[in-house]
Amino acid sequence: MSKPSFSDTAGRGLARFSIAARFLLVPIVAALCVAAGYNASKLDFAGDYRVFFGPNNPDLIAAKNAEDTFGKADNIAFVIIPKSGSVYTRRTLSAVHTLTNQGWTLPYVTRVESLTNFQNTIGRDDDLIVEDLVFDPTELTEARLNEIRAIAESEPLIDGFIVSRGGDATVVNVTVQFPSDVPNVNTIAQNQARALRDDLMADYPDLDVHIIGAASLAAAFEESGLKDTTTLIPALYAIVLIAVLIVLRSFSAMIAVLLVIALSTMVGVGFGGFTGIELTPISVSAPTIILTIAVADAIHIIASIRSKMRAGANKRDAIIDATALNFAPVSITSLTTVAGFLTLNFSDSPTFHDLGNMTAVGIAAAWALSLTFLPAVLAILPMKFKAKAMANDAAPTGVTAVVANAVIAQPWAFALATSALCVALAVFIPKIEINDQWTRYFDERVEFRQAIDASRPYFGSDIIEMVVDPGAPGAVAEPEFLTTVEAFTAWLRTRESDIAHVFSLTDIIKRLNKNLNGDDPTFYAIPDDRTLASQYLLVYELSLPYGLDLNNRVDIDRQSTRVTVTTQDITTNEIRALVADAKTWFAENGNGYALDVTGSNVLFAFAAQRNLEAVAQGAIYLLIAILVILALTFRSIPVGLVSLVPNILPILAAFGAWAILVGVVGFSIAAVGAVAVGLVVDDTVHFLSKYFRARRIDGKSAEEAIRYAFATAGQAIMLTTFILAAGFSVLVGSTFKLNADLGLLTAIAIVLALIIDFTLLPAMLLIAGRKRSARTSGELSPQGQPS
Repeated sequence: MSKPSFSDTAGRGLARFSIAARFLLVPIVAALCVAAGYNASKLDFAGDYRVFFGPNNPDLIAAKNAEDTFGKADNIAFVIIPKSGSVYTRRTLSAVHTLTNQGWTLPYVTRVESLTNFQNTIGRDDDLIVEDLVFDPTELTEARLNEIRAIAESEPLIDGFIVSRGGDATVVNVTVQFPSDVPNVNTIAQNQARALRDDLMADYPDLDVHIIGAASLAAAFEESGLKDTTTLIPALYAIVLIAVLIVLRSFSAMIAVLLVIALSTMVGVGFGGFTGIELTPISVSAPTIILTIAVADAIHIIASIRSKMRAGANKRDAIIDATALNFAPVSITSLTTVAGFLTLNFSDSPTFHDLGNMTAVGIAAAWALSLTFLPAVLAILPMKFKAKAMANDAAPTGVTAVVANAVIAQPWAFALATSALCVALAVFIPKIEINDQWTRYFDERVEFRQAIDASRPYFGSDIIEMVVDPGAPGAVAEPEFLTTVEAFTAWLRTRESDIAHVFSLTDIIKRLNKNLNGDDPTFYAIPDDRTLASQYLLVYELSLPYGLDLNNRVDIDRQSTRVTVTTQDITTNEIRALVADAKTWFAENGNGYALDVTGSNVLFAFAAQRNLEAVAQGAIYLLIAILVILALTFRSIPVGLVSLVPNILPILAAFGAWAILVGVVGFSIAAVGAVAVGLVVDDTVHFLSKYFRARRIDGKSAEEAIRYAFATAGQAIMLTTFILAAGFSVLVGSTFKLNADLGLLTAIAIVLALIIDFTLLPAMLLIAGRKRSARTSGELSPQGQPS
């Protein structure tokens, strides 16, 4: 037997101090945590989906450049679907006319566009008449309705964009410019838009009206995050506390766990408020994750206390022994889990930085509370576990006994079978597809998703802006430039499989050329004179009413314009291919002009790939950190290397299982590897620390050490696995798909980690141990203890 290790001595000293100062320690620590949690009141939901992207993201930079040039394109769009099947009726156009006027009552509106206020142009002698397509819908005759339909179906700016190609749906689009310093402005505007919709549908029950748009997307982010906060966290608290009460059968233990997880969560969330973090549906998961992980430390200590007390120890001695026994593994697992979440800072998305940093601080708080506050609280609370006759805390019982005996009897069989299972799952990883359609970030319970699904068959899926810059002020009127834009527009329109609609400045220029040449159809072409084109634009703009100018199509200096593309319901890969093809076409046919491609779907299309690449780099650093930590802990590089096996395999197997079950990964899955590695180390460390303690301090054989590890850590590992898996599974109930995917995949990895740590890990230890002399102080490592 060896002398007690540093961790054993430190754990005992800390426990004795906590117990002695319990009546002072408990209120002071609780007060400090509550004070830290007060900063959580400063947290607010981000009002812009652009917070998902880092400042150096090239797609975000392109989007901001476009916004600086043409204005921020946030919008609230009302999709009107008449049950009669036709937009071109007096009743439907009356509703459109009413909603167009009411759209100006929404906050921070800069523009309202619809079929009724479309600025129709007519050439009359040498004059250009610009007027609303529909003045008074109640006076429309059948002849005029047919005329309106003919105009709409021949106009690229209407057909397929403002009115569906079948004439069975239409859009009233409200452009808004929200200030950045108004909290929850998207939700406020969305609620007012809903009020307009509800009033309209009450007056026109024969219409279905849905609300979509970038501002509505931002509001959906806020609402989804708030809903998760108010539903998932209470559900998780209930699951955790009921599980603790059932398994440990101690009300005092449940109260102690509740205090630890609540105070840890306060500290983590308070840190977010203190540092000015804006909540998103991703970062709002931090309290749920902190709560889940904080339980693990407390459970291991309380489970050890129960084991000691059932073996006959008094409560005080049991608390001291349990704290000493778990000091090293709890510290190591907390350190590796904190490291895992900190690697989220490698992500391209600030929202993952926020999630990682808040969670890391909360986990660090849980570690400190579990080793100080928890022993003090347990010393105060009445807690009894009935001693069992002949109880032996070094012998596994129940399921752990069955598993331990089976692995000891057939280590090679378990090692090969578990390895084969992991490899069989991992081979499916290459089949995973990256597909990150932001329109499907919300499940069908969310109103915004319902609206998107309802409008998609009529108007396609997403908007992409192709910004074309000729490089000189006034150059957009150059015939050569306009001809290039027209050719580019025509090429885009040939891609009917992935593009639903395209319109550009050239559509307006060609219509004006026709109007000012007696509406002769042969003049529906690009004018061959720059001066003429400039005059057309000037005359047209002078005739436009407030809010319907061309500044959203051409910049003030007349140096750039944008081609607006509405895509079909296409995948992330298809969006990236479309962008690449557009840039290739322009490089070959664009006459040296510059092209930038932007849009919310473009931002998200490249986000998952960038996140995977960035977080993969972070995961490598994390594995190196874990190797160093475990090698130092067990004073052996070989032990550190071997311990990586049961930590990497669950992640690979989980992704393989995901490939079979789902087959698609997106934005949030990039974080799973780093998060899960930090979590699955928990089981490995607790098992190894108990095993080496038995081998080096108690002088047990390999078989006896395996049984001791199962006896002292087995039930706690099973319970924490259940709680961790249940906690992350609760995220599956999120209305936000990114959280649901993160929760499910992490839960799968945690369950697989339990299987591997209960079969492959002890089998490896036994095989290595049996190859060495029984006098050797430890398999795979020189003499020493966990520190």
